[in-house]
Amino acid sequence: MRRLTLALSLWLFGLPVLAQGSPPQNAANQPYTMEYYYKVQWGHQQEFLSLFLKNHYPLLRKEVEGGRILSVKIETPANHMTEDSRWDYRVTLVFKSSTVATSSNPDEPALIKELWPDQATFVAEEQRRFEILLAHWDLPVTDVTPARK
Repeated sequence: MRRLTLALSLWLFGLPVLAQGSPPQNAANQPYTMEYYYKVQWGHQQEFLSLFLKNHYPLLRKEVEGGRILSVKIETPANHMTEDSRWDYRVTLVFKSSTVATSSNPDEPALIKELWPDQATFVAEEQRRFEILLAHWDLPVTDVTPARK
């Protein structure tokens, strides 16, 4: 009877837990989507966005030009949320592949020096951008929209 109860418990409670979670993304050679969320200290949202657009967005655009990234989208919510679930900016990147998304770009240091010859200012402004950041998280996402028939 105990085995039956245990088996039934695992079936009733274990299967839903095992079934939860996001499905895997596409094959390694398919586009790979990541969402990057930023939660900023109150009153510093515009400062963060200005620094992001000045000191990070041009690097993302260079990666689009080079083909590592297929698209970049920057969004902010239209309405407010509770403080625990609040985020201020979401940056969605579609990478060429999961391999590209999960590996560093060997050209990045050279691109940074090319884009920002005044490295002292660049480093100070990037430090400020992260000082006013409360939280940041990355979320791989999978499109599960059924194909049209």
